[in-house]
Amino acid sequence: MTQTREAFEARLRRIGAERYHDKHPFHDMLHSGRCTPDQVRAWVINRYYYQHTIPMKDAAFMSRVEEPALRRAWRSRIEDHDGTAENEGGIERWLRLADAVGLDRDYVASRQGVLPATRFACDAYVRFVRDKTLLEAVASSLTELFAPAIHANRIEGLLAHYDFADDRSLSYFKRRLSEAPKDVAFGLKWVLDHADTQEKQDAAAAALEFKTDVLWAQLDALHSAYVAPARIPPGGWQPGTHLIRVAA
Repeated sequence: MTQTREAFEARLRRIGAERYHDKHPFHDMLHSGRCTPDQVRAWVINRYYYQHTIPMKDAAFMSRVEEPALRRAWRSRIEDHDGTAENEGGIERWLRLADAVGLDRDYVASRQGVLPATRFACDAYVRFVRDKTLLEAVASSLTELFAPAIHANRIEGLLAHYDFADDRSLSYFKRRLSEAPKDVAFGLKWVLDHADTQEKQDAAAAALEFKTDVLWAQLDALHSAYVAPARIPPGGWQPGTHLIRVAA
């Protein structure tokens, strides 16, 4: 039975309440100051791969959209990450965080040392958006519904517990506090407008669940590789390497 618009939105929000990666133990470690400097660096390296794939995902989506209005609305997402003449972009802000934790930014940008599971999860997200229906692709972006809270908690936790944290190094998260609500307002309305059958609602909900799995898998990989007993897979970044200075 097709749910009402209100009931379907509540269903989507429950997915975040139950499955969003803010509940992962690695995030608890990070936000409470219990990560070592090298664990923070591993997170920065691997999360960069995700940041790198987001505009590729959005470009893949736009290449399939025939409606100019939808392309115009979606285009800002690429600009938010890649940057414009007026906006340096989220990727550059993430590399600034890499500088702050003492990593060689060229190494981070090269995407060497990324864990296999991180790579597989992010690449799967790009393929999902490229190959699934437009409704499923948009619905998968709705983890942004839950992002502002985790960004706010992250800013507070990093500032409280790590010497590298300041307004400059955390500018990525601060900027997303204003960018994400704009994106999610559009995406949520679009999904609610177009998921007008039970089959479409079920597909949209499954797409959002898939995206929470993508985010969770990345933290599982970090926890397995860099939290005792650490098991860094071949090719994964080795602590103490590719540093430009010793971060506090």
